[in-house]
Amino acid sequence: MPEKPVLEGLETKWDARWETSGTYAFRRDEATRETVYSIDTPPPTASGSLHVGHVFSYTHTDIIARFQRMLGKQVFYPMGWDDNGLPTERRVQNYYGVRVDPTLPYDPNFTPPNEGDGKTTKPADQLPISRKNFIELCERLTEEDEQKFEELWRTLGVSVDWKQTYRTISDDSRRTSQLAFLRNLERGEAYQSDAPTLWDVTFRTAVAQAELEDREQPGAYHTLLFTSQDGDLRIDTTRPELLPACVAVVAHPDDERYAHLIGSEVETPGFGVKVPFVAHPLAQPDKGTGVAMICTFGDTTDITWWRELNLPNRSVLGFDGRFVPEAPEAIATDAGLELYAEMAGKTVFSGRKTLVEALQSSGRIVGETRTITHPVKFFEKGDKPLEIVSTRQWYVKNGGREAEIRDRLIELGRTIDWHPDHMRVRYENWVNGLNGDWLISRQRFFGVPIPVWYGLDEDGNPDYDRVILPSPDQLPLDPSSDVPAGFTAEQRGVAGGFVGEVDVMDTWATSSLTPQLVGGWGGRDDELWNLLTPFDLRPQGQDIIRTWLFSTMVRSMFETGKAPWEHAAISGWILDPDRKKMSKSKGNVVTPQSMLEQHGSDGVRYWAASSRLGMDATLDPQNPKMIKIGRRLAMKVLNAAKFVYQMEGEAGDIANPIDIDMIGDLRDVIESATESLQDYDHAKALDTIETFFWTFCDDYLELVKERAYSGDPVGQGSAIRALRSAINVLLRLLAPYIPFATEEVWSWTNDGSIHLAKWPRIHDLPTSAQSRGMLSAVGEALIMIRRAKTDAKVSQKTPVARAVIEGPSETIGLMEQAASDLAAVGRIEDLQFVAANELGVGELEFVQQEEEASSERQTPLQVVPNEATPEQKAAASEEATQVLDLSELRAELDDDN
Repeated sequence: MPEKPVLEGLETKWDARWETSGTYAFRRDEATRETVYSIDTPPPTASGSLHVGHVFSYTHTDIIARFQRMLGKQVFYPMGWDDNGLPTERRVQNYYGVRVDPTLPYDPNFTPPNEGDGKTTKPADQLPISRKNFIELCERLTEEDEQKFEELWRTLGVSVDWKQTYRTISDDSRRTSQLAFLRNLERGEAYQSDAPTLWDVTFRTAVAQAELEDREQPGAYHTLLFTSQDGDLRIDTTRPELLPACVAVVAHPDDERYAHLIGSEVETPGFGVKVPFVAHPLAQPDKGTGVAMICTFGDTTDITWWRELNLPNRSVLGFDGRFVPEAPEAIATDAGLELYAEMAGKTVFSGRKTLVEALQSSGRIVGETRTITHPVKFFEKGDKPLEIVSTRQWYVKNGGREAEIRDRLIELGRTIDWHPDHMRVRYENWVNGLNGDWLISRQRFFGVPIPVWYGLDEDGNPDYDRVILPSPDQLPLDPSSDVPAGFTAEQRGVAGGFVGEVDVMDTWATSSLTPQLVGGWGGRDDELWNLLTPFDLRPQGQDIIRTWLFSTMVRSMFETGKAPWEHAAISGWILDPDRKKMSKSKGNVVTPQSMLEQHGSDGVRYWAASSRLGMDATLDPQNPKMIKIGRRLAMKVLNAAKFVYQMEGEAGDIANPIDIDMIGDLRDVIESATESLQDYDHAKALDTIETFFWTFCDDYLELVKERAYSGDPVGQGSAIRALRSAINVLLRLLAPYIPFATEEVWSWTNDGSIHLAKWPRIHDLPTSAQSRGMLSAVGEALIMIRRAKTDAKVSQKTPVARAVIEGPSETIGLMEQAASDLAAVGRIEDLQFVAANELGVGELEFVQQEEEASSERQTPLQVVPNEATPEQKAAASEEATQVLDLSELRAELDDDN
């Protein structure tokens, strides 16, 4: 036991010892499915740095892991790293100053121009390198990031088994991801299709529905004049540049203004193309003129109209976001072809300007341009609005087009216990709101390759209907460099030969398989898979219900027909002092390293643990009040335990009434905290434990310390036994929350780790100990005695000749049983109790001290509560009476404590 316990250095000390002793190791040889508690841990993206939101949610998970371990469970708690995907590629491009050119050969001696030295490079200035060189840089940088992340997790005290780690880009993960895809394909759950695709022109990649976000953008309405059988037909649009892609105009079927035009043809201005006038319920009669032009493609509604009305595809935008060189075949007039030629090769903005000027000159745009602000679809990681282009992509069915799949996903969601339950509604809202299948292919480089090849026809063109599949024993593979069975490398790209798929999978197509990645699925370790599944817990943030949680449900439904976990624990967001969500895009994210260094890990964990699942938490990095409170709690644990353990004397039976009552209160705390943690309400459990802990320190310990030092064999023995028993239980109750301070104290008197000790149970304490409210009543008396001395401006050590406590007879009866302890702590020579309606210190008479003699201090102090009657107040001497508000007093003392 150190002479002066401190929190500094405990993280380094205990992390090393936990690692050496294997404290958090998953002991598979000792496990059965009934004794395992398995956690499907979220793999953070290894690109840059962790932010405080990670600390927040991972602390919630770690509390449950530690609790289950102390219950005797073999906790399977792995850690993964989400390496692949666009965030990693962007970081590598900026860090090293490079970009991919797939046509370049591999350079085994390549050295990047930058090494994260702070230089900024525009995309045009980045050095082109081969795909393989780029992937090597991605792997190098993610490994460095992962090491930094692990150091931070260790500092925080996350009790994962560091031997159970995985990377989403490792050979094992790639094999698992590719095998799952092939199984989806074999069962008809995966397919490829030429279809309109949400496209990010900056990153040149397709974007899935789950990766979208709306951002308010400025826009403008233009009124175009089409030509109908009635003459000019006004149509308002914010995308006039898509006029050459117009395939129809649409009105609502119940709109009587246009009923006679349905089934007729109208002519587009400028291009002279005849398009049908159609009806559809998605048309909005009250928006603009009530008529809209359907273009391929301006937004997702255009896609719905195109699909449901069986319209042609006249896409005019290329993958670079510019107008393609060739005009749609439907444009046949010289004027139309000339106009389109002026737009070809231009960006959307420039093309719009060209078209608008031309139509204004010809009088086919009328009226004033009306500026607006409206929501526009963006890729969540992109900087430019998305376009919709027609591409060949790979999809996995997810219920967006099939009600039967959607209903199964809803049903599976209801087999899970959600914490909090309302998060299930968010999941169901997402499932019910899907309008298309899951697009899993990405036109990127650092990811899991889609494991297929395509046969080439006699002209050397890919036949996408002739898909060449590998066998499972060939996995993992990269079809851009590996050769399918039955072919030779010389046949790549040759007529009658083959070509490899160059697209990679969406990062969620791998992350959706985290149970399979860590659980030995796919024949890698069937025994482990059966031992872990279904996983007990999926912890995660609420913002990825629509991505990670949902996609995992989809893959599990197809593979097992069951939900992958029994419980889903959803954490809230971190808000800045202005109550805005912290996010990298907003620039208000706080990195946790400085907080951990300044306040210690136990303090930071306490802040995180104080918020319930699903609830947002505000953090002011300039004044982290809750973190400071947590640090104070950890320090108090060190000091209070040292105070108790230093007491000499033999422990006896717990016989004193106040000792028995305290133990009874503690039994109630164990029962309540255990029930809360079993319900995944870590914050409620912490509040229960902490409230008792401070009562124990501020009231009980102060009350009995004189008796504990007295030498009286009966009274002293009871006090020492009660104090040691309480500290032992409190340390274990607090261990999941403040693991470093509790481990330090535990090591003073115990062998082994507190985190492998048994969770407290009520029958560990005497069953005869029942709470009667005595500790609470005596604590009130102690507060009043202390306050009376404070009001008299004397030290708490000042002796008192006589004190009178008045109160209800039942309360007085409880206090009288602790009279000797109250008198000792208050240094009261004559302590009297009087039954009365109100509770208060009726009179305090101080013993005169020669060195402190004063008429004021010799005057009896009478204190009455605010609620006292006028007669009671009048009975007190005017110069000695003080009015005391007990509610304010307790709040005041709580702050002081």
